[in-house]
Amino acid sequence: MVSTSTPTRERVDQSFRAPVGDTIRERFTQFVLLIATCVALVVLVTLLVDIVRDGASGLSLNFLTQYTSRIAANSGIRAGLTGTLSLMFLVALLTFPLGVGAALYLEEFAPRNLWTRLLETNINNLAGVPSIVYGLLGLSVFVYVLGFGRSLITGALTLTLLVLPVVIVASREAFRAVPREIRDGGLALGATPLQVAVRQTLPAAVPSILTGMILSLSRAIGETAPILVAGAVFSRRADNAPWHLSESYTAIPIQIFDFVKRPQEEFQIGVASAAIIVLMALLLVMNSAAIIIRNRYARNR
Repeated sequence: MVSTSTPTRERVDQSFRAPVGDTIRERFTQFVLLIATCVALVVLVTLLVDIVRDGASGLSLNFLTQYTSRIAANSGIRAGLTGTLSLMFLVALLTFPLGVGAALYLEEFAPRNLWTRLLETNINNLAGVPSIVYGLLGLSVFVYVLGFGRSLITGALTLTLLVLPVVIVASREAFRAVPREIRDGGLALGATPLQVAVRQTLPAAVPSILTGMILSLSRAIGETAPILVAGAVFSRRADNAPWHLSESYTAIPIQIFDFVKRPQEEFQIGVASAAIIVLMALLLVMNSAAIIIRNRYARNR
């Protein structure tokens, strides 16, 4: 009778132990990544400290409520602030139904054929197109072809084209994260595929969709090139509201660009830095909202 012996614990541990060379490479890779992260943080903190030091003294309520002036001490960003908020309202109003609707169709109803795969590939590629290209597209289509002129609706439509591919991709990932059992349960109870998609899948995916939507709008807030090409102006009286679609408009990034290119040092450093702080505050608020929505959704699951 042949006896079999079980391997000892030491042999089992040795069999699962990584080679020394792999361990050294992993530690070296971790060290390189740590150094890269530290360098990026140092650069970011240096820039933030420099901007806050130069622009904090210029922040006040008057800075938010006054128009741009030839005198740095009397200059404000009211036109840029109202224009940025108007653009964000209109972009959200246009992007949410279009982006979520397209993602819902592609994920739940579109047939899996060559045309669908080609469409999905193009959407993914459009998410990486430089923003200046969308500015040129908005100038050609909305200003010259459709005749909207250099107006608020032109800027909103241009930024909508910019963030729409990102919203579609993020919304599709949110729909894919919904468990298949939810769809099967609705169909088993007699609901139609459309009813399941609208009443079951969509509500379950809304928190993740909103997170992607807010992050996309955060990107649109800081864009200068597309709206500059598509007709944003430097006028100190380009004060507008979301319902004034045919009026001229400006935005905070456009005003920052205007401040920096002026010859006076007070505009280049003090006023421009104060406007950058306001823009970063808006970005921080929007990104914080996305984090809060994501965390609340994670706790409720």
